[in-house]
Amino acid sequence: MAVPLDNTRRLFAAGITVFALFAAGCSGGDDASPAGETDSASTDVPQAIVSLSPTSTEMLYAIGAGDQVIAVDDRSDYPAEAPVTDLSGFTPNVEAILGYEPDLVVSNADTADLVAGLEQAGVETLILPAAEDLDDTYDQIEQLGAATGHVGEAAELVAQMKTDIDETLAGLPERETPLTYYHELDNTFYSVTDDTYIGQIYGMLGLRSIATGGDGYPQLSNEFILEQNPDVVFLADGQCCGVTPEVVAARAGWNELSAVRDGRVYVLDEDIASRWGPRVVDLVRELAAIVAAAPAAQPTP
Repeated sequence: MAVPLDNTRRLFAAGITVFALFAAGCSGGDDASPAGETDSASTDVPQAIVSLSPTSTEMLYAIGAGDQVIAVDDRSDYPAEAPVTDLSGFTPNVEAILGYEPDLVVSNADTADLVAGLEQAGVETLILPAAEDLDDTYDQIEQLGAATGHVGEAAELVAQMKTDIDETLAGLPERETPLTYYHELDNTFYSVTDDTYIGQIYGMLGLRSIATGGDGYPQLSNEFILEQNPDVVFLADGQCCGVTPEVVAARAGWNELSAVRDGRVYVLDEDIASRWGPRVVDLVRELAAIVAAAPAAQPTP
């Protein structure tokens, strides 16, 4: 997953605050639209949404709010119909954003005083920072549902995601010893611990990271990885850095790793593996299939 900012918890709280103010303004009492329906005639429901976060973009389309999205940032590449622009979520330009005349902007951080700048123009902002676990994912989907008039669709999506994940986990074989894994974020050996978002997903599947300590995303050494001899290697740097199982096998000493020798090196879609949206279900299914096919764990070094 994308490395969360150090102020994730603060931003999450800020997002809840902004959302609470926005949702309060959207409440329609007894005249509110039925759950899951969007009252396009109501001024309370945003009709011009700008998303500055790839994960939020995926969530918006998954809950049926895609028709309300008028612009997304330059990294929002899914789904294909999302109106990609040159807007940046990392260095947001308030003037450029206002050029699209939005009535709601969704972002994963209050960077460069984004909220204050948009507030001066009378535009609502919803901050949804990097999720720390699946519950955060579900909460954010429901927040977007409430903010966009798609409460019912959001609730259905969350329920379906939970069902799909539970069914996938139920089909996994029981193991006496967890499989160990090395998850490569880039070709300088940055990895993830069990405490991270994706680390928790691996844990649900009966996997244990060889990486520990640090801020959840430590940089390992080549020697440490070889010493730990992980049962499985996951590469989340295929798209960014061109790393493949063949590249890994050519590294000094890596051909002796059991994962390399036995063909258990897998390239992940780094977008799916770094976002915390609805496609996390696809990631769980992919990883579950890999785990189910893996032999018993190697002896601990």
